[in-house]
Amino acid sequence: MSGNDGQSSRRSFLKSAGSATVVATAASSMAGCLGGDSDSGGTLRYGRSSHSDTLDPQRTTSGEVSKVTNQIYDGLIDFEPGEAAITESLATDWSMDGVDVTIELRDDAQFDDGTDFTADDFVATYRRFVDEDYDYYFEDASAYGPFTLGNWIESVEADGDHSLNITLNDPYAPFLRNLAMFAAVVLSKEDIENDFDFNADANGTGPFQLEELDNSNGRILLTPNDNYWGDGPNVEQLLFLERGQNSTRTQALVEGELEIIDNLAPENIGSVEDSDAAEIQSGEGINIGYMSFNQSRVEAFRDARVRQAISYAIDTESIVNEVYSGIAEQADQPCPPALFGHNDDLSPYAYDPDQAESLLEEAGYGDGFSFELTTFQNARGYNPAPSSTAETIRTNLGDIGIDVTIDERPFSDYLTYTSDGKHDASLAGWYTDNADPDNFYYVLLHPQVESPDGQDWVDWSTEGYNTSNRAAWANQEFMDRVEEAQQTADQDERANLYHEAAQIAHDEAPWVYIDYADEIRGVRNTVSNYDVSAIGGPHLHIVELE
Repeated sequence: MSGNDGQSSRRSFLKSAGSATVVATAASSMAGCLGGDSDSGGTLRYGRSSHSDTLDPQRTTSGEVSKVTNQIYDGLIDFEPGEAAITESLATDWSMDGVDVTIELRDDAQFDDGTDFTADDFVATYRRFVDEDYDYYFEDASAYGPFTLGNWIESVEADGDHSLNITLNDPYAPFLRNLAMFAAVVLSKEDIENDFDFNADANGTGPFQLEELDNSNGRILLTPNDNYWGDGPNVEQLLFLERGQNSTRTQALVEGELEIIDNLAPENIGSVEDSDAAEIQSGEGINIGYMSFNQSRVEAFRDARVRQAISYAIDTESIVNEVYSGIAEQADQPCPPALFGHNDDLSPYAYDPDQAESLLEEAGYGDGFSFELTTFQNARGYNPAPSSTAETIRTNLGDIGIDVTIDERPFSDYLTYTSDGKHDASLAGWYTDNADPDNFYYVLLHPQVESPDGQDWVDWSTEGYNTSNRAAWANQEFMDRVEEAQQTADQDERANLYHEAAQIAHDEAPWVYIDYADEIRGVRNTVSNYDVSAIGGPHLHIVELE
């Protein structure tokens, strides 16, 4: 991939290529000063555990990528900072009546190269992502394409420069929220149709623009977009820095080398709390951490009794309370408690090795078996201690005769490996994209292909298979509930359907449900107007530095 081995200066690139970068999300609905105004100042340094492996929002499922692209690109709709409510961005008004969606667009937005944003840019963005008949269709697009836009839209048409008419295939309740997802941000039609390198450069309508990409050092420098239509940004530079070790990242915050850090491990929180120069900021998360069983690859996992046995054998209560030091709670179903699709009547699997052994014996695996558990190396919000979690699982399962080998990988390699279905089982997790239950039930556990007769799993190589379903699970009853909920407008009715789906997912155990984690950040005392966001963002264009 171009530009991934060294430094890429945006300024020198533009001088030589004569074109610009990509687009930004996280823009608020407030009109006001242009980006880079005279009141902005300082460098905001954001420390994270992993570097972005691309700048193309249509190429990835990684939250690390979205942290950066959400500063550069705008979607039609955004999320309020620190809230789950949707708000204006490139769209100023919208309506949805059955399958008909009408969207009015702002007329004062420009890409950072100075070209005007119009409805044609969204049409081209949509077609690049999902339309195989488009000359500029992106063949390497991520799994977000179908479940964000492609599965739902029959047609998208521009009505002049500043209006869109979208027709859906069927009524789809979460559609407007999907337009606020990081993968639905708007790219420039001119860039799409002129071989722009979205992987290594960017050109967006958002508050920041790409100044420098330094992959070899895990460093991305952004500066204010002078053409930004909204308020902010309030800093002169925004610098994303990779600090893979939790302790190194924490020390850098305490010593004033970073202003904000995320993905803190439990043992590092005290160091921040004891500091006079920084503090812990937290909020309720909308996420889940889990272990998936790849039924396409491991025959034993196709028996629900085996999956239940492993769920009983893993001490998730100990993982949450001891390994995660209580910054999370035990999980018992795919949808986290913050959303209306969570079934409050369910409880986590109890730690019961005797019951686990009984189920294994019943399933014909009394002598045990072996599998490989793939995990990532660096802390994630939904799994702040992946190595310790994997070791706990290995020990717990060893006690009932199951031999587990741990396969630990850098995060970007882990994503590629598991999306290709090469894992036997994997530690995994998900942050919500749109604060709708559909984003968990459908995105993570619906195969998005037909369920084969007589079985509740699909082969990974099935054409059109949803690779975000890392378990290759295809339970028809579950799928029916989820599909019906998508087409139901009444929220109470949707909730009941999701509660039934949760019961099925709990009992059939395609995952070991591990935790729902709080959102934890370390923040310097010099930072103000920063909101911990469980969805969208981070909204760094509104942050100020003393």
